Amino acid sequence: MAEAERIIGTPDIPEAAGAEPEQSDGETAGAGAGTERPKGRRRIAVLFTVAALAYALDLVSKLIVVAKLEHHEPIEVIGDWLRFEAIRNAGAAFGFGEAFTVIFTVIAAAVIVVIARLARKLYSLPWAIALGLLLGGALGNLTDRIFRSPGVFEGAVVDFIAPKHFAVFNLADSAIVCGGILIVLLSFRGLDPDGTVHKD
Repeated sequence: MAEAERIIGTPDIPEAAGAEPEQSDGETAGAGAGTERPKGRRRIAVLFTVAALAYALDLVSKLIVVAKLEHHEPIEVIGDWLRFEAIRNAGAAFGFGEAFTVIFTVIAAAVIVVIARLARKLYSLPWAIALGLLLGGALGNLTDRIFRSPGVFEGAVVDFIAPKHFAVFNLADSAIVCGGILIVLLSFRGLDPDGTVHKD
């Protein structure tokens, strides 16, 4: 048998077996870069589009609330189950921790920096949406912290959505919570921000 194989020959190289010729390292890197970079840019665009939309909706809603609702009677939306009521909140989301306004401001700024750094490795559309919601919500409340009274980095956030038997919140809080829930779900499914799927 060995002698027959020596005479006939064996396809011990990819070309002889009909396989595609191997690419050099430079060709492989070039092909990978050509396919991954546009995909990465699309995901980053989604992240910042979602963030801009969440931020704009939060900002506009707060401007309307301050102009039309503050110092006025609450507006009942669904009986006494849901109403719009202007509240100035110096704490975190849903009114917690009013004694730590500066700390929450620093945390919000840190979250924004982390998301911006993570965006460079972002290849997953669901993660782009989740991080966009977090970024838009964090920017919305951070804007209040910086520019509203009583002072820079100590400003009170404008809240106005008041469900019955629940804390008053705003659209930025909603975006942060929705983004956080989506991240938890993605993590349970094993989907990473770079688009890879792992199983524990």
